[in-house]
Amino acid sequence: MKKIFRYTALALLAATLASCSTVPVSGRRQLSLVSDDQIQQQASVAYKEFLNASSTKVITGTSSAAQVKNVGNKIAAAVNQYLASQGLAQQYNFNWEFNLVESSDVNAWCMPGGKVAVYTGILPFTANEAGLATVMGHEIAHAIARHSMEQMSNQYAVQVGAQVLGVATAGKNTLIQGLVNNAYGIGGQLAMLKYSRSNESEADQLGLVFMAMAGYNPESAVAFWERMASAKAANSTPEFLSTHPSDARRINDIQKLIPKAMQYYKK
Repeated sequence: MKKIFRYTALALLAATLASCSTVPVSGRRQLSLVSDDQIQQQASVAYKEFLNASSTKVITGTSSAAQVKNVGNKIAAAVNQYLASQGLAQQYNFNWEFNLVESSDVNAWCMPGGKVAVYTGILPFTANEAGLATVMGHEIAHAIARHSMEQMSNQYAVQVGAQVLGVATAGKNTLIQGLVNNAYGIGGQLAMLKYSRSNESEADQLGLVFMAMAGYNPESAVAFWERMASAKAANSTPEFLSTHPSDARRINDIQKLIPKAMQYYKK
């Protein structure tokens, strides 16, 4: 029996080492055990359900709604161009969508596959187009870095590791389906993933680069995060900041990242 456990552990280790991918820009290696295509398909379903829900009011025909789409399309075009230059275009076949949603929540998010929602509650803090680019660049970075896939892969690895003879592997598709459904609330209320602090910091790094590629000065990101820090100090923590690094650390880290991001800045 000890031999079986040892062989199983070695097999899982080998599978883990073989199932890694690299995050663009940061170059970090990440666990990749879950089908990104399947995640994108399920995320697309969840996004449509969210937009069509009776409790969701999508804003159209306003300057703010137009700005969300304009900034989003600029960043998406810049990201697509960068990925193509790196030979990664086919790995990121995103069908981008950008919508402004009426809500007092100070929040924004991007699902796998490029499904973005910006809540009106965050607009007073973005203040201008560059501030909005800071937010959308950060959220788009989560999708490009495949943080959802990584978190689901980590969950999957833990569950598979608990199976002595790899019984869970036989039901891989069912298990992945369950992980995706739990993460995005398919068939129920939308529940966004809470990324780890390390994922948030990486999204800050990539987000600065992406907004710079799209023609937005990454130095303007500091002012946005300072406004968010003030809001956090005055009230309860906005959902947008619930799992993020401390304000002082984030701003300090962003200031250190700006010189590198400026190398991608296209005025």
